[in-house]
Amino acid sequence: MDVVLDTIGGDTFERSWKVLQPNGFLVSTVASIPEGAPEKYGVRAQTLMTRSDGEELAQIADVIDEQQLKPVVTTVLPLSEAQKAHEMSESRHTRGKIVLRVAEDPQ
Repeated sequence: MDVVLDTIGGDTFERSWKVLQPNGFLVSTVASIPEGAPEKYGVRAQTLMTRSDGEELAQIADVIDEQQLKPVVTTVLPLSEAQKAHEMSESRHTRGKIVLRVAEDPQ
């Protein structure tokens, strides 16, 4: 692999070193990069952490509430058809998002 984005940590993080090509790049959002590990495996690595910002989240909520974002939804399927949704996603022939409905809207 040229790039691994680790969002799980633990064993997944440890196994990521060995799947990278020489000079590959490991980015982890959950684990600190051990000193000397990138050099040991001949790769580059970076920890990427974010912090919650209530003001930014409020701005994002406003944009959504004002419908300034126009999501493209290809199809909406019931949760029982999750396998079909996965197959559609894997086909790479869908434009937009595939939504799984967990429950019917209360009337």
